[in-house]
Parts: sequence; C-alpha cells; structure tokens
Amino acid sequence: MFKKILIANRGEIACRVIKTARKMGIKTVAVYSEADATALHAEMADERVFIGPAASAQSYLSIEKIVDAAKQTGAEAVHPGYGFLSERETFAEALRQAKIAFIGPNVHAIAAMGDKIESKKLAAKAKVSCVPGFIGEIHDLKEAAKIAGEIGYPVMVKASAGGGGKGLRIVWAENELAQAIQSSQHEAKASFGDDRLFIEKYITEPRHIEIQVLGDKHGNVIHLGERECSIQRRHQKVIEEAPSPFLDEKTRAAMGAQAVALAKAVQYESAGTVEFIVDKDRNFYFLEMNTRLQVEHPVTELVTGLDLVEQMIRVAAGEKLSIKQEDVKLKGWAVESRIYAEDPYRNFLPSTGRLVRYRPPAESITNGRTIRNDTGVYEGGEISIFYDPMIAKLCTHAATREQAIDLMSDALDHFGIDGIAHNIPFLQAVMTHPRFRAGKLSTNFIADEFKGGFHGADLTAELKDRMSAAAVFMQLREEERRRKISGQLNGTTAVSKEWTVTLNSADVYAARTMTEGRDVVAVRLGDGKASRMIEVESTWRPGEPVFLGEVAGHPVAMQVKRKSDTYALVHRGASAAITVRRPRIAALSTYMLFKAPPDTSKLLLCPMPGLVVSIAATVGQEVKAGEPLAVVEAMKMENVLRAERDGVIKRIAAKPGDSLPVDAVILEFE
Repeated sequence: MFKKILIANRGEIACRVIKTARKMGIKTVAVYSEADATALHAEMADERVFIGPAASAQSYLSIEKIVDAAKQTGAEAVHPGYGFLSERETFAEALRQAKIAFIGPNVHAIAAMGDKIESKKLAAKAKVSCVPGFIGEIHDLKEAAKIAGEIGYPVMVKASAGGGGKGLRIVWAENELAQAIQSSQHEAKASFGDDRLFIEKYITEPRHIEIQVLGDKHGNVIHLGERECSIQRRHQKVIEEAPSPFLDEKTRAAMGAQAVALAKAVQYESAGTVEFIVDKDRNFYFLEMNTRLQVEHPVTELVTGLDLVEQMIRVAAGEKLSIKQEDVKLKGWAVESRIYAEDPYRNFLPSTGRLVRYRPPAESITNGRTIRNDTGVYEGGEISIFYDPMIAKLCTHAATREQAIDLMSDALDHFGIDGIAHNIPFLQAVMTHPRFRAGKLSTNFIADEFKGGFHGADLTAELKDRMSAAAVFMQLREEERRRKISGQLNGTTAVSKEWTVTLNSADVYAARTMTEGRDVVAVRLGDGKASRMIEVESTWRPGEPVFLGEVAGHPVAMQVKRKSDTYALVHRGASAAITVRRPRIAALSTYMLFKAPPDTSKLLLCPMPGLVVSIAATVGQEVKAGEPLAVVEAMKMENVLRAERDGVIKRIAAKPGDSLPVDAVILEFE
C-alpha cells in the first residue's frame, strides 16, 4: 500500500480523498493556486505545494507542475479527483513515465472513453445501445447544419472531451446553431483544452440514469447499481439519488450488464461511471463513460456501504476487488443535494464573496438515518470566481425514499449560510414538490416546474402563521436584549405584549403575546374569530443564523437574516420578509416616503461577477429582443446576455477581457 499520495485537485473532492487516505494511514499532499492559499484542502493535507496563478490553465491543469510536485514530495501515487486532469490520458501517461501510480484507470481506457466520439464507436461495437446521431467530429457550421438537419431538431451540440454540462448546448432550431457551436467551443477549450464537437439527437422527456462500475487490474469488473441524476439545470446535476425510483429489476440488470461489458471492452480498472439516457418506456441509450470518480458518488457509498475512494486506492496499488457481483446489495435510499454559490431568485447566477456564516447541519448516523456533508469550504473563506461554484454536497440516507427526502428537507432547513447567495431555498422547494416526491422525473423537471424562474415555494396559510409566530418570538428576544443595555431609565426590562406583524409588505395583522417563559411564548395572531393561538418554544438567541424550535407542536428549522427591523426567513423553500413592530410604530411607518429604485431599463448590466468574453453589438446598431449582446464567463461557464427589448445601442461601456463586478454597465440603449 502507498505511504503517501498527492491529490491533483482542490475543494470538496480534495478534502474527501484526504479523509479516506487518513483513515487508511496514508499521508497526503495538497496542491494549491494563488486563489487557494487559505483553502481548506491545503490546510487538511499533511503537506502542500504551491503550483501557480489562480487561472486553472496555469495551475491545476498544468501536468508538468503536478508531476513535479509529486516528485519533490515523494508521493507514490496521484488521485485526480474529478474535473481538471482526471480524464486526461496525457496526465496518466506522464505519471506512468515518472513511475508514479495513477489512482484511476489505465491510459488506454481513458483515451477510449474520454473522447466522446470514439467512446460511442466502441460502445456500438460492444453492442451497447447508443443515442441516434452523427458519430464523428464536426468541422464547421455548414457541416453542422447539414448533420443537424438530417438527424432532425432538437439536437445536442456536445464537446468531445466534455463533462459536467460544459461545452453542451441543446439546439431547437437552425438559427440557434451558430451561437451554440461558438459557446460550446469556447467552454470546451477553456475547461478541457479541446474544442472538438459532435452532434446527436436530443431525446425528449429523458431521464439521466448512470451505472457505477468498479474494476481491478486482474480483469474483474462489477457494477454497484444505478444513480438517478435527472434533476438538472443547464445540463448540470443538482439533485441525485440511489437507487432510481423508475427502474425495475429487469432494466437495472440489463443496464448493469451493458455497463460491465463496455468496461471490460476497454480493460477498465478503478471506479468509473457509464451514463445512460432512459426514455419514458425504459428504453436506454449510452450517453458517455466518465473514467473517474463522480461528484455524486456518496449516494452509491451510502446504499452499498462501500468507500469508493478506498476501492480506487486499493485497485491502484494492485489489489484484487474484495467483493463479487453477488455481494452487492442495495440497502435503503440515499439523496444528494448540491449546495451552489448562486442566486436562485436571479436565474441562478453565480455568487462570489466571503462566507460570513457557514453552519451546516451536524453529520450523524442515528436510528438507521444518516446525514453526511462533503465540503471544501469553511466559515470566513472566500468563494472565488475562478472555480466551480459548489459549496457542499449534502447527503441523507434512510430506509425508504420518502424518509430520505424528509430527512433532506430537515437538513436543508438547518443549513445556515450568509455572505453570498446560495441555492438552498430552491433545493428545499424541490424536496417538497409533489412531482419530485412522486418520482416522476426527467431532465426537463426544473424547466417544466419553474418556467418563470424560481420565486420561492408556495407560502401557505400554515407557513405564514408558523413563520409569523417565530418572528414575534425572535422580536421579543431582540427587545429583551435591548432592555439589558446599561443606561436605560430605571433599568427596565418590560417588553410590549401588543404587536403588528407585516408579512411581505402585504399581509398585516395584530399579534399579542399571551404567556411568556424563558424559552416558551404563546402568541395570538389576528383578531376576533379569525385569531389563532400558536405556542413557540425555542432556545434561539439574537444573531443565530438558524431558528430551531417547535411552533404549534411541530419541530421547525428556519434560516434567519435580520436587516433593520425585518426578519428574512426561509422555511421549506418558502421565503417571507416579516416585520414585527409596536402598533404605534407600525402606524407611523405608513407615512414613510417610498424611495423608488433607479431606472435601469435602458442598461445591460452584468448579472454576476465575471469576465467579458465578447461584445456582439456596436454603437448605433439596431437590435431586436432576444438577440445576443454579450457573453460573460463566470465559474467556468459562459453566459449569453440577450436584448430584452428592441432598441438602438447608444454606448458600450465594456470590452472583451474586462473583469466586471455584479451590476456593472456593459452597454446602454438610446
């Protein structure tokens, strides 16, 4: 067994590998860029090596620097994680020549499966079901238009070296093809150093289901069941689960057999994933093979009891698999939610900055229920524009799918993050969505169910009362704290019992605290026959980012942000801005002047911190609604900014290469 390994990656996956290596008694070496000088993975490892500037092309994608770091620290093996160099055969070959073990498959398998065009040819040869399409590289727009026309729209333009949704675009009509090719090539070049593209048919109502395979250097290959990864946004997975609520035993066995056959065809060793598209009739088609550890591997670990990172390390050290296919038993259900630094209320635009608060739910294994949180960040750390926006992967495991989802809902409610925007409210809303809970999934789920964008889960009457009563409780605790400030008249601690509650600047009703104790307050909301008594019990104190307690007898967790006299609460994906004032102050507040926000209707603003890739307009040009105006890159993804209305360009305020903050002016209309 290795004594020391280097992790050629960063963030959550680097931390994940370090944990297993530590458990196995193996020392670890971290590599880090300028942007990651204080990153968690660099702090966790036994040794650390600086490898260059923040740009990944000059640091984490530099084969020479990674190999040199392994040599100078005496690392006997390298784990690539996922992304970056994990599927680059030239990296595996460079390590082989340096006599350093690669904790992954052999060079042949990486080359065969890493090229999406060649992998489809091999899959077809191995009698694996494939998606209809053109198996070959496209060279120009004219050829692409001809191929797409023959296949029939909609089609997918995909990067041959792609993965993680990068370099992938769905094209519904020929007039969208040119922009799709341009963006796919740019993303593919930036992410993989390879801008080759191919085209295949886009299957409507698809489910994305993948099979985890595991092989050794002795010809043994098994599969560990499937993962359902259909909840996607912009072709990136958001929520995954194992097993799939859709597959029956017959389909699972057939998909597993094809995945193993393909893995054996390329003499696969280590952990890998064969991805399939499955239609509504359970017909399945090979999509691609990822010759690395997947982001969503924890759900497979939770239902099989295996540590996939440990298995990869043991295989790389030459050990035989310790389990056979008949030993693989799927137990219970696991769900994973990816916590991203993005604003779901602004079309999921990336968010960067300091994590002022980062309070994940406690990891635990209790009564057959597991909460696991894989992360690479810490409170006070920075979320950079240079890398993937994932903050953490929250996983739950229970006996049934319903129990695992309920546990996830509770865990998300307990997750406190402040300082940046994040997608936890959206994840909470999905967990409570009837269609998701029914398992009626497709990769179009988010587009279908949130057509106008995400505006929060429905704020039911029950949630309004629950959140309002909690806000009254919190306001009482704030008032009590103020009364204890020295220098007040007679040192009084008396707090008003009469309140006016305003919810989302619309619902206004009276509230009265009927009884009060140290941790219990009875609140009467409303007047007359419509009034209702709600008891709130909590140990919450001012400043805590999560309210924990019981409201009307129900265990409750709510995310709390307080600005001035308003509580911004999020519970089960529903958001509410609630003010709790004394009646006299509430009455006087109606006389406050309203300050209208500035008119930005004639401006194209940068929606996120990012780098301007291109400007597609000139001063004086007439543009129509929907026309592309600029492309901004953030967190390795290109975002096309389009005109929201017809108009004439008056001024251009930015140029390609500019690094812009959020809401910076890019151009102005007349």
